Amino acid sequence: MSSTLSPNIATLFTSSVNTTSSSIASILEASYGGATSGTVTSSQNPIIALRIAQQNETKDIQAEAKSPQVQRDIAAFTKAVNSAKTAKQLLQNPTVLKVLLTANGLGSQVGFPALAQKALLSNPSDPNGLANQLSSTNSQWLSTAQIYQFATKGLSIIQKPSSISTLTNAYAEVLWRQSLDKQTPGLSNALYFIQNAQKFTNATQILGDSVMRSVVTTALGVPQQIAFQPLLAQEQAITSRLDVSKFQNKQFVQSFADRFLAVTQASNMNAYGSSSSLVGLAAQARSLIA
Repeated sequence: MSSTLSPNIATLFTSSVNTTSSSIASILEASYGGATSGTVTSSQNPIIALRIAQQNETKDIQAEAKSPQVQRDIAAFTKAVNSAKTAKQLLQNPTVLKVLLTANGLGSQVGFPALAQKALLSNPSDPNGLANQLSSTNSQWLSTAQIYQFATKGLSIIQKPSSISTLTNAYAEVLWRQSLDKQTPGLSNALYFIQNAQKFTNATQILGDSVMRSVVTTALGVPQQIAFQPLLAQEQAITSRLDVSKFQNKQFVQSFADRFLAVTQASNMNAYGSSSSLVGLAAQARSLIA
């Protein structure tokens, strides 16, 4: 990611962000050999990339929405929604599924259309329904089924102009976030985390959201193998390291996102045999938030 901004790294951390972010910035700055103004690009330093993305978010999402491919997807989606006769017919449309799933945090499931159709057509009020069954590992299935209520209300919700607008805007936003990962791995997840962290009040909710799970476990240094443990053990792995109530504090959320990116960057660079100064970066970043 290129930008006209080239300030010293420390200046990116205003008084609204606590000293944890500044500490992480200092670690990253030291890891790049003390580089300062104009010498560390956003593609190298994830904290700079995050600040630039947050600053440019509105106009960059608008630009993404105007890209030819996104325009084609949105036009095809809107036409299909408005002309559909039944929910089942609508969900058999590949473009509709792509836009709907992507906009609702289920983009990784686009390749499983039969599963998606069955889950979204299930009654979210039925504890034995597929959306409910899948919610133990990915709560987005249940929340999406609850929003659109295909099982009980058919097309009445999704055909509302407000629903179409919300979906297409969310689709463009998700694609914009994903594009940032090409230069700064983890940036999409960090932005999602910042936007949604305040909605999560316990470890169970965190574990049920794939992005939140990834951000929190990575930042806390919880091994990915914890996913094979009983739910209670997974919850304890988080609550023993994190006071989830702190997610109501915007400064803490920003700092936690910085921490996630610092750990991700260190892990990636160390994996590719980068400077030995990065070996301890992840451990240092993890120690910054109690």
